[in-house]
Amino acid sequence: MPTAKGNFETKSIPQPPYDSADGINIGRVSITKTFTGDIDGSSTVEMIGAMTSVKGSAGYVAIERVVAAVHGKQGTFVLQHSGTMNRGEATLSVTVVPDSGTGDLAGLSGSMNIEQATGKHFYTFEYAI
Repeated sequence: MPTAKGNFETKSIPQPPYDSADGINIGRVSITKTFTGDIDGSSTVEMIGAMTSVKGSAGYVAIERVVAAVHGKQGTFVLQHSGTMNRGEATLSVTVVPDSGTGDLAGLSGSMNIEQATGKHFYTFEYAI
């Protein structure tokens, strides 16, 4: 399976929580990303998250439309995110929505791993077309 690696920068526009009760806040964040490396392009993300009153415990889901070249193949595709933090222990699943690829990326499948270090975001994208 081919692997694409690089980094991305984000700009976030958080919205005030739309549901707050019992120490849990649920809110939405709009995000734009700029990818560099083996993925060259940008994306828009809509994220819904829940923050609990316990430090380090939260969850989020998101849909991300990517417009980019992956190893030079141009097109678009959609990623689905599901992440949880359990008292600081993170789990994250980021997968390509089936049949969402267009252009040279039609038929794309795969998953992305995201890491953060020293204030930067890094991705590893394993995929097949």
